[in-house]
Amino acid sequence: MAEEKFSEIGRIEAIERLFEGTGYHPWEESGFEAGKKGNLMRSSSRMLLEGIDFDLTYFPLKHLGYKSVMATVGELYAALASPKTLSVTLGISAKLDFKQIKELWEGICTAAKEHGIQKLALDLIPSQNGLCISVSAAGETDSLTAKRRMPAKSMDLICISDNLGAAFMGLQILEKEKRRFDATKDDSMQPDLKEYRHLIGAYLKPEVNPTVVKQLENAEIIPSYGYFVTKGLSDAVKRLVRDSGLGAKIYVDKIPFPGKMFDLGKEFNIDPISAALNGGDDFRLMFTIPIGKHDKFRRDFQTFDIIGHLAKPEAGAVIVTPDGVEFPLKAQGWK
Repeated sequence: MAEEKFSEIGRIEAIERLFEGTGYHPWEESGFEAGKKGNLMRSSSRMLLEGIDFDLTYFPLKHLGYKSVMATVGELYAALASPKTLSVTLGISAKLDFKQIKELWEGICTAAKEHGIQKLALDLIPSQNGLCISVSAAGETDSLTAKRRMPAKSMDLICISDNLGAAFMGLQILEKEKRRFDATKDDSMQPDLKEYRHLIGAYLKPEVNPTVVKQLENAEIIPSYGYFVTKGLSDAVKRLVRDSGLGAKIYVDKIPFPGKMFDLGKEFNIDPISAALNGGDDFRLMFTIPIGKHDKFRRDFQTFDIIGHLAKPEAGAVIVTPDGVEFPLKAQGWK
């Protein structure tokens, strides 16, 4: 069967066909009404560019669509907001046919349904520089939850939702296999990557708990600050210090790492600690929790790790070694 080109289908028909069987309406208004008066509206957006944010040599299109949604709804969860609407614009190059974009769209729709998206919008535009994915999400924070957010204080806990550095290491594995293929051009030699499934999955299909906001509300544990960690832990901690006006101490021996991380670090000559601090693409939630909620948080949120605490402003953003030595945190993009 011949591949269907967008030039043969047309934009309007392509959009309508992509929406068929999804449960969403292609021409529905994308706005939404707040669940109750006083709720706060939140929004987030992300653009992913081929060759910079992803490589189609090894990135399955369905996973890519799924990940593009996670990149935006994660920001909403960090703000204690529930996602409601999603707007997607795809810049499509001539090398991609309708079947491939449908696969990408299936990943987007799967993620949208998992995270309770009520309205989904799509636009298609041409691109001369490869695939471009622009995603905007909107949601709301319950008014009572917003009122219960207390100012951050020194000694409040800094918590992370899962291990760090896995996505960066998964990317290194994929890039290594790509270089091997480029050198041989032998596509009959498929690599056996089963033992690295967790690391590769952390990069290709990161997941975010869609119930985390409701769980925090039910437990009456309201973080003073929340961040979606996508550019490394250092970046998120430095933003926390900037926004709170306080210092922050992160303890090396409290940072959670995935299995095989240190063995692979030796193989790739990559320091696992550096990968966690600056690697990026981990898609983790970082919250600051009142110190008085320590015991309850440890009991009710066992998937989170407590990795440090807020401190006096003069402390700055530092990482503390097991022997107590403090080093200032550095992050790309910061002076």
